[in-house]
Amino acid sequence: MTELGTAHTVAPSDPDVIALDRVVLTYDARFLRRKVLRTETGDRLLVDLPQTTSVNAESCFVLADGSRVAVIAASEPLLAITGPDLVRLAWHIGNRHCPCQLETQRLLIGRDHVMRKMLEQLGAVVAEVCEPFTPEGGAYGHGRTHGHDPSAMHGPHDHDH
Repeated sequence: MTELGTAHTVAPSDPDVIALDRVVLTYDARFLRRKVLRTETGDRLLVDLPQTTSVNAESCFVLADGSRVAVIAASEPLLAITGPDLVRLAWHIGNRHCPCQLETQRLLIGRDHVMRKMLEQLGAVVAEVCEPFTPEGGAYGHGRTHGHDPSAMHGPHDHDH
């Protein structure tokens, strides 16, 4: 096991640059500022970013020498939601500030028994899957759908949950 060094920046993947190694991270683990990570080959990498960042899957941590470590979305336990009215189901998921991956034929969310029951009561077909999770980013440029203070942007938080 070796120390790869420290990454202070994140960059989009570049097909012309071969990554030195890869880190496989869940959606929650891709929200970080300072953390020691293990690569697929077992090496250690210190990520020390200037601020907490939502790191996209398929981006790279850039080391001081310019080499890169690719970020890969890990498979994680999810709920796959299908049904006759995905737009309506997506609205109910969003109204509860639940991260959601939007696809043409289905929605993906983290496993949650309360959300599952609500969605099934709304007519959704819900299946447990284990896949990489890359939900839609937040509306305020932070890449996450949670952790914002709605009153700071548009007044009191007056919708139901």
